[in-house]
Amino acid sequence: MELKMIETLRRINRIVALLVGFGLLACAAFILADIIMRQVGTSFGGTEEIAGYTMALATSWGMAFTLLELGHVRIDLLRTKFQPFGRALFDVFSMVVMSAVIVTIAIKAWPVVERSITNSSRANTPLETPLALVQLPWFAGWVWFAVVSCLTTLAALGLLLKSRHEETENFVGAFAEQDTLQ
Repeated sequence: MELKMIETLRRINRIVALLVGFGLLACAAFILADIIMRQVGTSFGGTEEIAGYTMALATSWGMAFTLLELGHVRIDLLRTKFQPFGRALFDVFSMVVMSAVIVTIAIKAWPVVERSITNSSRANTPLETPLALVQLPWFAGWVWFAVVSCLTTLAALGLLLKSRHEETENFVGAFAEQDTLQ
């Protein structure tokens, strides 16, 4: 059950990653068009603002994908010295800590969004972008990351309790070790 859930989350995150990638490509094309237009004396204006929003959205939504692809940085000086059970304990501990941090970030992000909605806040830029339009999907990305992180933690914990220690390595282990362990 745990491994099926992780595989489902990976499939969903790959779709999200493709959508985010297309958004980044569209932003790059927009910036390129603006640069070309500047050569002839005109401009769209606001490209740096839109690029900043795009990067914030890509970051919040990309974190869950990065988690399940073992792309987050980990320092595992002690972990490598242990057998599968010890490594699994370190992995579950790291996931518990990560989940706690990400849930805290998601919780603390909501007041930012709420304030923007309540005050009808707009960016202090020429575009005067309604901030809630950008902050709501940004917040949703952090919530998604928190959900994926918590579900991944529960899956790793479930496998640990079932003494399936080596299986946790495929979705919460340290990526650099994957090649050396096999």
